[in-house]
Amino acid sequence: MMGSARFRFASTLLIASVVAAAVGCGSARAEPQAGGMALASHLAIYDLKLANSRGKRSLEAVQGRIVYDFSSACEGYGLQFRQVTSLDSGEGKRALSDLRATSWEDAEAKSFRFHAQNYLDDRLVENVDGNAERQGDGVAVKLSKPEQKQFSAGAAVFPTEHMRDILAAAHAGKSLLEVNVYDGSDNGQKIYQSLTVIGRKIAPNERKPTDAAANQSPLAELDRWPVTISYFDKGHDSGEQTPVYSIGFELYDNGISRALVLDYGDFAVSGEMTSLELKDTKPCR
Repeated sequence: MMGSARFRFASTLLIASVVAAAVGCGSARAEPQAGGMALASHLAIYDLKLANSRGKRSLEAVQGRIVYDFSSACEGYGLQFRQVTSLDSGEGKRALSDLRATSWEDAEAKSFRFHAQNYLDDRLVENVDGNAERQGDGVAVKLSKPEQKQFSAGAAVFPTEHMRDILAAAHAGKSLLEVNVYDGSDNGQKIYQSLTVIGRKIAPNERKPTDAAANQSPLAELDRWPVTISYFDKGHDSGEQTPVYSIGFELYDNGISRALVLDYGDFAVSGEMTSLELKDTKPCR
């Protein structure tokens, strides 16, 4: 933790995600998305560096890496995620954050399993293990770590379900999407309000990437959209408060993301895709 910013596994990117998603995959058989392609199984690596520092406790430098290993199958979606980040606040003061997470979300978005560990300077500061089940209009959560606990998260979407909704909105020509998100973060007890802003579609012949995405011919014919997701504490008006954090990226029509910007409030980190491996995804019958 540094200032008011902290590292957590965001429906990554990705993150996370992040960064993870496909339109029309609401059935357990994972039908192709609206763009005609199923969600791509892939291994992506992003190199991180400081984009800007604007808080009172400014940073001199940030270096790090995200490894994002996503698997898509008819039954659901698996993720293995790791983010290692070194933060330099100057005068020899450094902090090393090491976030490791795995998750599984079934294709119907009825269940979500997650496990995450966060180390700060090699010291375990967060250890979360649990699962969530959709029951009616709400989500029931059962945690085994950091302590045994059961509670209702109310009406919320899971991480991959969230990204599916974003792609669906993009295909429908919508520019805004507001939903509550549960991703097991903050000791598994946090539900966030999210506001997603979707920019104008980028056609395949526009703004051709120069990162690892440029070397992948399957991506050359795909549309993509600039997306920014802001996360707010649930229970507050997201239009009148500063987000807890936000993530920006370009989202391909098969769920792959590039050009990451992770904004933690006091500072922002950019993530350049330096490696991308597309893995075989078995078709659903």
